[in-house]
Amino acid sequence: PLQRETKNNSPLNKGGWGGSPSLKTDPILAQLPPLPQDIIPQRPSETLPEQEPVETTPPTEEFLLPPTPDSPEPIPGEVPQTIIVEGFEFEGNTIISNEELAEATKDFLKRPLPFAEVFEVRSVITQLYRERGYVTSGAIIPPQVFEGGVVKVQVIEGELETITITGTQRLNQEYIRSRLALGAGVPLNRDELIEALQKLQLDPLIANISAELGAGTRPGSSVLSVQVEEAQTFFIDLSLNNSRSPTIGTFERKATLTQANLLGDGDDFSISYGNTDGSNTIDASYTYPLNPRNGTLGVRFNTSFSHIIEPPFNRADIDSDAQYLEFTWRQPLWQNLAEEFALGVSATFQDSKVTIFDEPIDLSPGAEDGSTTVNALRFFQEWTQRSNTEVFSLRSQFNIGLGILGATVNDSGPDSTFLSWRGQTQWVSLIAPETLLILQGDVQLATQSLLRLEQFGIGGADTVRGYRQNTFLSDNGLLASAEVRIPIVRLPELEGLLQIAPFVDFGTVWNHSGNPDPDPDPNVLVSTGIGLRLRLGDHLSARFDWGIPLVDVPTSDRTLQEEGLYFSLTYRVY
Repeated sequence: PLQRETKNNSPLNKGGWGGSPSLKTDPILAQLPPLPQDIIPQRPSETLPEQEPVETTPPTEEFLLPPTPDSPEPIPGEVPQTIIVEGFEFEGNTIISNEELAEATKDFLKRPLPFAEVFEVRSVITQLYRERGYVTSGAIIPPQVFEGGVVKVQVIEGELETITITGTQRLNQEYIRSRLALGAGVPLNRDELIEALQKLQLDPLIANISAELGAGTRPGSSVLSVQVEEAQTFFIDLSLNNSRSPTIGTFERKATLTQANLLGDGDDFSISYGNTDGSNTIDASYTYPLNPRNGTLGVRFNTSFSHIIEPPFNRADIDSDAQYLEFTWRQPLWQNLAEEFALGVSATFQDSKVTIFDEPIDLSPGAEDGSTTVNALRFFQEWTQRSNTEVFSLRSQFNIGLGILGATVNDSGPDSTFLSWRGQTQWVSLIAPETLLILQGDVQLATQSLLRLEQFGIGGADTVRGYRQNTFLSDNGLLASAEVRIPIVRLPELEGLLQIAPFVDFGTVWNHSGNPDPDPDPNVLVSTGIGLRLRLGDHLSARFDWGIPLVDVPTSDRTLQEEGLYFSLTYRVY
């Protein structure tokens, strides 16, 4: 059996890049089959979150609209009983032009009018505003002396005087008020205000919202009274899955604590701990809203320690440590009930170190003394369009590696100075009640060879089912999948649904010409299979997949994952 040697006499002190042993020079590793590529830890997943069609126009309670401003009675003796109007002089209108108002009132011109009929002009103008959604705007004919056949018409364009909010507990009222103010321009438009309310109804922090619009203290002003029921924001989730790499143990136990409104400003905090038989991982994130248009600033930290337990590599006592730090700014440029387009940038700092018998070892091209450090800026663009029956999402991200702050920089081969692009898409269609068609695509293109931390992986529960996690890692790659979810059992009393889910997965990878590693052979994975999806309200979700590989690759068949069987179970304790 292999014995651990002391550092002074260890053969690991001989050869390798930068004084560290390499895969080719280490005498212990030379006795083993080729190492799996995913011994080097990967950065946290960047897959698109799975979405489902939702009601994009949730109902909002009817508003109690303020009365149209009344016209004061004219001063007796100032006007005749019948007049001939040559024109109207409009004051106070900003949203509808004088020309449009003149066109709407032309039937009142150049004919004898009983003075009472002149007052109908205000109704015509008020109706014109109402048709365009300005339901709190109107017109009056103020007391005046009629000269030259011209009648003065005063337009009062409605505005929101104040917003009163009741029912909040943890959530800061300014969070709600600032978002409603986006739909409360001058003049006040009913449709824009309703859309602002409906956006809040879709906000995960709010369970229900209703509003009444009442008359304010001034003519044309209104008071919006809002009643809010906050949603639960504190959660504890426990989950089990077999989606981790066999090198560290596929079976993961995980606990996640989330407070989606930590300080009352709509700020989200989440921390999780997960472990397998060969790894421990802590992941924490915090996101703070910057403005009522849902711009955010976030930070994420992930640290993991892994020990290789997969035979026969466990004989080599291989350990790895990895840290990941990310700062992200994201800002929607436009956002409505059916569509959102956002831009953002992330600054990421990631480092990994691999040792064998406590000595650093270079297991992948570009590593220095067992360490790999990547610092990068990542510019992303996100577009989502949704309706009651479908959701379509696109995400583009440009990754620019920076050779600063201790990043890995080499004279040749992969290092932290790189440029790559990743594009992701997802289309989810409700083709029948509770029946979903899900199409997904993912592609990465690199202008040069990449460090293992940045490479594209295929194989596993989230890419190509039927193969082990990260079967292949390369500089470039393409993924595509199609899945249909068909309901087979409904449990209304438990808010439960069981769906059967046939699927097809495809993936291919290839390296840049400058990468010292050859392309995998074969470099294509294809599978088909069937899965089950179970949901019991908001408290339990489960997934089981059986993938059948259609392209043969070497595998040990030691785990359920390598036999094409995947499962995950998430239970919401609180």
